Amino acid sequence: MISRIVFCFAVSSIIGLGFNAKAQERPNILFAISDDQSFFHTGFEGSKFVKTPAFDRVAREGVYFSNAYAGSPGCAPSRSAIITGRHHWQNEQAGQHASAWLQKYVPFVDLLEKNGYATGRTGKGVGPFQYARTEEDSLWRKTDAAGVSHSNLKYEEQNDERFATGINTTNYFGNFRYFVENIKKDKPFFFWYGGYEPHRSYEKGSWKNMSKKLEDVEVPEFLPDNDEIRGDLLDYALEIEWFDLHLQRMLEYLDEIGELENTIVIVTADNGMPFPRAKANSYEYGVHVPFAVRYPKEFPGNRVVDDPIGFIDLAPTILEVTNTSAKGMLPITGKSILELLQSKERGVLSKTERTAYSGRERHSSSRYLNWGYPQRSVRKGDFLFIWNMKPDRWPAGAPQKFAENDTTQLLPMHGLDKNNTYMNGSAYTDIDDCPTKTYLIENYGDESILPYFDLAVNKRPEYELYNVQQDPSCLKNLSGIPSFKKIEEALKTELLGELKKSNDPRIVGPDPEVFDSYKRYSPMRKFPKPDNLN
Repeated sequence: MISRIVFCFAVSSIIGLGFNAKAQERPNILFAISDDQSFFHTGFEGSKFVKTPAFDRVAREGVYFSNAYAGSPGCAPSRSAIITGRHHWQNEQAGQHASAWLQKYVPFVDLLEKNGYATGRTGKGVGPFQYARTEEDSLWRKTDAAGVSHSNLKYEEQNDERFATGINTTNYFGNFRYFVENIKKDKPFFFWYGGYEPHRSYEKGSWKNMSKKLEDVEVPEFLPDNDEIRGDLLDYALEIEWFDLHLQRMLEYLDEIGELENTIVIVTADNGMPFPRAKANSYEYGVHVPFAVRYPKEFPGNRVVDDPIGFIDLAPTILEVTNTSAKGMLPITGKSILELLQSKERGVLSKTERTAYSGRERHSSSRYLNWGYPQRSVRKGDFLFIWNMKPDRWPAGAPQKFAENDTTQLLPMHGLDKNNTYMNGSAYTDIDDCPTKTYLIENYGDESILPYFDLAVNKRPEYELYNVQQDPSCLKNLSGIPSFKKIEEALKTELLGELKKSNDPRIVGPDPEVFDSYKRYSPMRKFPKPDNLN
């Protein structure tokens, strides 16, 4: 069949492959995943202001999945879904942002290692989670669920080629090459390339040093179109391009050592872009991510597959392609997508309509008593259905908090000081602080800006329904409209069925509020009781 296969995972969720390969023919796997990149922002998808030649090559020569959905619009729960093949709500603390990873949630990486694979990673792994610190953390996992870190090679002053100061100093490609040359030896390997980009913060205005142009930017409809927002989007684009550059170097290196044509390349991102109404939201710009797989020898290329796929499908696909048993892992929820990869067809391929699920609980520390904003969503056909389980809560976080050093001092509404200047980290903290967020808050009194501010931070109805083919910005809620009643009821039934089947505590109990009780190991903020907001 094939001598060996290398599996490259990049920018979004990529889904694995399955073969009846002999032990000595097992594929190598390289998984590359960017941090906070929406589906719309690759050259292959048609973006005019984001240049991604490496991703574009993988998509052009391989299989491009036009409807890939992250497990969550936040990094930790989304990565939890990838590595376990289970919805994040099935994984207790090990599915929640900045909580503890329990030993019993065995990642597929462990099984690959037991099956003779050399495993490792560079950059961001499965996090942020708290792993075991001492023997007292006896129920916690000791090492990152993505594998042992190889991130020692850094950019320093004498060799710093980074596009901007906000870019992480890790030399991803250098660490990948070190792993291949020194760790892999004669074993097949699984290597996780986890870029920290384009996660914030950015060097503001860095785009000016890279010949980028404000006029090239396509501003999403849920954001105001002006130079401040366009510049912020260009700084974001710059960081995507850095991630893509290291992927390109990995491809070129594999070509040099004669492995590229024996390599399966997969590219994805963990969730959408770090802007208001995107990341930490179950809308298209929050959960719809780039996804492409290249391996022409086994997967007919130059194809776009439109079936919805989800992150929970990744683990079973990888186990299948490596002939690795799932014994030792908790029951996997996802289904392998090998048949989609091996098909020669384009478009919608499955005989029965596929569905992709996503959800969120807690993201940042953003509400009273560290409450989250529970959401569950399903994508099927042209429609995205979202269930906001606690519509009385602020979706982007509370608009007011207590001072860091004086928890009796209540800061002003919207985090605006007496000069109408936004104070970083003081309101709507599920939105990463950034120029776009600051602009919306400081200018919400402007009638032309208020609608965008409201879209980002206002409370939402319990149910939302969008035709994402016609309305990718998710601005026209079709929920409750009579002509869409049958579609809405069908999706609601499908979502509820999946939640019951997967024993979502929000639905089956006995404690539907358990997610809000998990300890957070990242910084905490103090907020007033909701009724006390003024």
